Amino acid sequence: MTLLEQWRGTAYNEKLGKDEYNRLWNHYFKLEKGFYESLLSDPSVVSGTIPELSEKYGIEKMIMVGIIDGINDSLKTPNPIETMDEETVLSLDYDKEKLYYNMVGAKAEWLYTLPQWDELLTEERRKELYKEQKSSTTIVKGKKIGRNDPCPCGSGKKYKNCCGRTA
Repeated sequence: MTLLEQWRGTAYNEKLGKDEYNRLWNHYFKLEKGFYESLLSDPSVVSGTIPELSEKYGIEKMIMVGIIDGINDSLKTPNPIETMDEETVLSLDYDKEKLYYNMVGAKAEWLYTLPQWDELLTEERRKELYKEQKSSTTIVKGKKIGRNDPCPCGSGKKYKNCCGRTA
């Protein structure tokens, strides 16, 4: 079983009671916040194996695997998380705009409101990214086609006599 499978098996274990589940995720979110506070404060590119990164940030190995799983879509070059083991060297070279955008998408307010973002992105750019992310998940319904409107397929017939016909 890969590290990622182990993490997901623990994090999404349906056999956990509600209290255990909440404790696990509350612990994770607390450590994740500390991780991002450190990562965003240091402009250098961080890399290392899971044990090295765990030691650097003072986080348990499995929690670090979860954090790597979460940040991977925001990296300039994604890590091979599906096959990683404890010897795999991982890079945390993140795209700051993509990371902020994805944090907003994950509704991780405790992360996208960190004061460290002030040094990385202007307030205007953060507002733009926030608005862009929120509008990307908004469903916009098209104009309803009336029974007697021309059919949108281009046949020239009324909608009710063409694609709107019920069998």
